[in-house]
Amino acid sequence: MGSVGSDHKPHAVCIPYPAQGHVTPVLKVAKLLHSLHGFHITFVNTEYNHRRLLRSQGPAALDGLPDFRFATIPDGLPFSDEDKTQDVPSLCRSTMTNCLPHFRKLLAELNDPSSGVPKVTCVVSDAVMSFTLDAAKELGIPIVLFWTASAIGYISYRHYRQLMEKGIFPLKDVGQLTDGYLETPIDGVPGATNMRLRDFPSFIRTVDADDIMANFLLREAERTAMASAVLLNTFDDFERPVLEAMAAILPPMYTIGPLPLLARHIPHGPLSSVGSSLWKEESACLKWLENKRPGSVVYVNFGSITVMTNQQLIEFAWGLANSEHEFLWIIRPDVVKGDAALLPPEFVAGTRERGLMASWCPQEEVLRHPAVGAFLTHSGWNSTLESVCGGVPMLSWPFFAEQQTNCRYVSTEWGIGMEIDNDVKRKEVEGLIREIMGGEKGKEMKRRAMEWKEIAVKATQEGGPSFVNFNKLVHQVLLPKKDVV
Repeated sequence: MGSVGSDHKPHAVCIPYPAQGHVTPVLKVAKLLHSLHGFHITFVNTEYNHRRLLRSQGPAALDGLPDFRFATIPDGLPFSDEDKTQDVPSLCRSTMTNCLPHFRKLLAELNDPSSGVPKVTCVVSDAVMSFTLDAAKELGIPIVLFWTASAIGYISYRHYRQLMEKGIFPLKDVGQLTDGYLETPIDGVPGATNMRLRDFPSFIRTVDADDIMANFLLREAERTAMASAVLLNTFDDFERPVLEAMAAILPPMYTIGPLPLLARHIPHGPLSSVGSSLWKEESACLKWLENKRPGSVVYVNFGSITVMTNQQLIEFAWGLANSEHEFLWIIRPDVVKGDAALLPPEFVAGTRERGLMASWCPQEEVLRHPAVGAFLTHSGWNSTLESVCGGVPMLSWPFFAEQQTNCRYVSTEWGIGMEIDNDVKRKEVEGLIREIMGGEKGKEMKRRAMEWKEIAVKATQEGGPSFVNFNKLVHQVLLPKKDVV
């Protein structure tokens, strides 16, 4: 049963979209609410991801604490016990159409007096799980939608509507993917300049007006306007013009990033061991970095969803080998489309002395390690911010969604990275690695990355804008108003 006075404890139900890049930031917010502001937390995973978390974190990892509990809802897809990211379009369609009744039922169970937990007072939901709006509105409680991607990503999805109205999307034929059409300049994007069609999130690269991903993201981006408030994992100086454009069309917005730095305010305690990684992390990676010279290692990780052909994998491998730099390469078991990743034996033998390959690692710690000099990345938003927090410049090979948009900003707006052509060639990879690790351009990017790191650290320190915004979010939106009975 709830302890004395626990009835008055605020109770936040936190729910991420069921993929690695969403679970990680939402769990950080839940821990911050719990440890800094005394919230009772119910953290909601899908049953599929709950099984994966237990597998990677250990069977007791999600037992939680009396006031930080884990719950599950079905994702509506057929049962599967695989250990990989689910098919994203199927998952988006399913969460949008199947999850609301299960979420309603969970809230009703939590609010039942026999549950022994305080009544639910607010919902913190991933913005692309916007069915939660309907459930929160029915209960008359505040709901914060957390847009876990970049602000420029948000504005770009919202702009899909204009691209449709102008007849730019859908494409007329697939030839437009390769004939230079994607270089078309796109004006009038609020807060953004010099955007080309190819810099928009990749879901517009289709001839199908009914494409599930393009329509799903546009729908969720527009529904974000119905929230009590909007939460963003970014910091004001990093995306100011875009944030100003968003503020004009959305409810109150709170920038609280970068979360890896804000999360340092969470005191060490029982929750510290609750991780969010859906794969088993190999801590040997950190040991391996220990005796490396500062800035000498290229870290390679394409995130949790990117897949490539085996030929692309081989081009990356030889580019790394021929650059003659030391490298730490994370190769997920499912990184090659429909097949096992096969690296040439002569690559493996030739790089044994200076390369380490692993299947997953604690990335935030790796990017904070002084030995890491550059990050070869897919430009997902968490990876981008973690790189900024480590002051590490990036080589971007965007895969899908708003990674193309982030990549554009990394190279042109923030000056902390360079893009690798989608049609990856070993010679280009080798050249870019040599440049970023020791060339003039590379030195300038490193300088800029360290500058951004300093601004990010200041933003998340006590009294900094992101720290202040987190407290404002709690007091202005999430805590029940005192005068309400």
